[in-house]
Amino acid sequence: MSDFVFETTPRVICEFDGALQLGTLCKEFGAKRAVLLSDPGLQKVGLIDAPYAALKEAGIETLLWTDVQADPPEESILAAVKGARDFKADIVIGLGGGSSLDTAKLVALLCGKDQKLDEIYGIGLATGPRLPLIQVPTTAGTGSEVTPISIVTTPTHEKKGVVSSLLYPDVALLDAKLTMGLPASITGMTGIDAMVHAIEAYTTKHKKNALSDGLAIRAMQLMTAHIDDAVSATPSREAREAMLQGSMLAGMAFANAPVAAVHALAYPLGGHFHVPHGHSNALVLIEVLKFNRDAAVSQYAELARAILPDEKFANDDAACDRFITFMTDMVERMPFSRTLRAVGVAESDLDMLATDAMKVERLLINNPREMTFDAARAIYAAVL
Repeated sequence: MSDFVFETTPRVICEFDGALQLGTLCKEFGAKRAVLLSDPGLQKVGLIDAPYAALKEAGIETLLWTDVQADPPEESILAAVKGARDFKADIVIGLGGGSSLDTAKLVALLCGKDQKLDEIYGIGLATGPRLPLIQVPTTAGTGSEVTPISIVTTPTHEKKGVVSSLLYPDVALLDAKLTMGLPASITGMTGIDAMVHAIEAYTTKHKKNALSDGLAIRAMQLMTAHIDDAVSATPSREAREAMLQGSMLAGMAFANAPVAAVHALAYPLGGHFHVPHGHSNALVLIEVLKFNRDAAVSQYAELARAILPDEKFANDDAACDRFITFMTDMVERMPFSRTLRAVGVAESDLDMLATDAMKVERLLINNPREMTFDAARAIYAAVL
């Protein structure tokens, strides 16, 4: 067994309607002035109203900041930091999808100590202290509520990450009620995103460990069993809760056993074509699984046996191939487009996409099989 270090969010609350506890949680930190970060879409559909009211009812002065942008660009994050500083916030709450949670992490960090955002991209470059941080996911996908990573879109359309243990929030609050009204397309995209986290954590070349393996397997079991219900016209509460918990477990896994080529190839799609992150992952997932097949036979076979316990396989090769076909069929059932052309990519863009993907070295080094420019371009071409 290899030595390893495992870190995660110290407190997790899973409770239906749990977001109504936000005021009480703020008081536990001795906080009086909160900034609640979310996006305009959630504000429009009223998803923020009850949590915001709970904060006000508890006597917490609250700045509602709903200008979070998808794939948050630097200027959006810095504007939120300025707003929180001007308000003199003493606690930060992220409520929303991955963009809101990632923005909240950096607001808490940059309000706690004056640092320049463009100087802390990378691993372990951020310094503390930071403000107390509570994360409330409204999608079952990113797992950002239990990860030490915040992804930022730079002015040159690159995706860069701030990676630091300081970004683990103090509390992750999972309230499945907030996910009940999610559109099927978003549910499918974010669900596949979370599965990618679990798969890549389980097959990562670096830092793979027993704890992350167990979390990844349980995450896959929960999500593969419930995603079809979750994207149906009348999703059950059970399915929503299973997807949210599965997403969190996958987040815990990949926070300690990092992701690889699927994410590296997905990032340029988000940076240049503003494809939602989960959708980007889903677009390239199957071709990356096929590319990695010979280098990850045993791991894919183990995942197949975990999620398909009633099926019998002659050997690891058969189980591995069944895993790939199972995931292919699942992606095919999801209610979103499955070609690059459908999201605005042309053949003339493939060299640019492959070039940018190869820049994401911090993830590519974790892939079970070495990724090359030609291989990356071929994967994009296969799903054009």
